[in-house]
Amino acid sequence: MRFQSVGFKNFRNLENSMVPVDDKRILLIGGNGQGKTSFLEALYLLCYGSSFKTLNLRDIITHGHKDFALSAVVLTDDGSQQRISFSFIDGKREILIDGREIKDRKYLVYNIPCIVFSHDDIEFVRGTPEHRRRFFDQTMSMHDPLFFDDLRRYRAILRQRNAAIKEGYVTLIPLYDEQLASVGLHIQEARAKAVVEFNEVLPSLYKIVSGANEEIRIAYKPSWHDCTHVAEICAKLERTLERDLKLLTTASGIHRDQFVVMDSKGIFSASGSTGQLRLASLIFRIAQTSLYRQKTGKDPIVLLDDVLLELDIAKRELFLAQLGSYSQAFFTFLPEEKYSSELGNGHDIRYTVTEGRFVQDA
Repeated sequence: MRFQSVGFKNFRNLENSMVPVDDKRILLIGGNGQGKTSFLEALYLLCYGSSFKTLNLRDIITHGHKDFALSAVVLTDDGSQQRISFSFIDGKREILIDGREIKDRKYLVYNIPCIVFSHDDIEFVRGTPEHRRRFFDQTMSMHDPLFFDDLRRYRAILRQRNAAIKEGYVTLIPLYDEQLASVGLHIQEARAKAVVEFNEVLPSLYKIVSGANEEIRIAYKPSWHDCTHVAEICAKLERTLERDLKLLTTASGIHRDQFVVMDSKGIFSASGSTGQLRLASLIFRIAQTSLYRQKTGKDPIVLLDDVLLELDIAKRELFLAQLGSYSQAFFTFLPEEKYSSELGNGHDIRYTVTEGRFVQDA
């Protein structure tokens, strides 16, 4: 599956236009602030119905306008064409696939598999536990709809339990405890299995691309680490209810799980340099891509937003070799930035990006 064309209307600083992208690799070349990242953000919105840059879609609208729209023609795996449109009007989003409205964005996740590599990914390594939970939940949700549904159910139950705590409806809490424990235990077991699989890929990838002998791995530390049955979790929640009532929130559960990046010295974020942490974040995305292929037998679309900038040519070559196969890739580069032997060799489409305009190189 790959994009054949992408259209923009009132989208950030991009000129209203339709841009052909029907090739394996698309190279977007331009200075900072010219529209390269906005282009990738538009693709991501068409794949997921949300942005990797902002939670507020109003931020995306071109200054002086009240709405924006995107459109795309996609070549599917069976050789047919699919038309996708995304509009944001009067504060409401509308997503259409071949004219049919998509009410639940869950269906977008499994329509066009897409993985974005960005500078913010370093937070997977050095950031808060929430960043790593989000990364692993995304990794698992991409290939497991049941896990996706469990996450939704857990969050809904957690909101209800927290509301009961704040409103003082203590008699309802045992009911929520049982539901939270049942769904949460499934998620905990799935996360534990996913970390084992991730650690089968991550250490060797990091050694190969970094050129160092050091390995990194993930240590999973679930909040309910001492519980393996629903009854045990319910008992734990009952024992800690007084604390929750004081805090006005549920202080234990899979929403408090930790995924810790470790090396031989301990916590990697404490010992690694900024360059090592950034490289590790790229390897996280490669591992995510690899696991998606293993689970589904499909190649995703990859979006790489200036992430090769800080790698020397040798590490770029290693990175691209380990990235593996993809159905389509979009790369962004600065004007004088060197590519690699694999990129820029004529087997791709190259656009010069200037003030939101895209001019295809001859």
